[in-house]
Amino acid sequence: MTLRGQPEEDHLMSKPAKTAAELIAMAKAELKVHADCPDGMVISLIRDRDSWELRASADEATVAKPGYPECVAMLVQIGDHLAKQYDAME
Repeated sequence: MTLRGQPEEDHLMSKPAKTAAELIAMAKAELKVHADCPDGMVISLIRDRDSWELRASADEATVAKPGYPECVAMLVQIGDHLAKQYDAME
């Protein structure tokens, strides 16, 4: 059964939208619960058409600290989870 008068896009855009700052703040809060991340890690939101993902960056000293790789891996999981729940506003 198809719905008439509603473009398919309406069904795809059903997730609530958050700003990049809101999504990054949510990810940081979640990271604090699950991992002991070193100071100096910067989280950014990268958009790709209709999707988005979170990325971590840091200077060499921060990257070399214990726990950094685990924090990046956890950030990827958190970003995937948030992307399933929220769209990123422009």
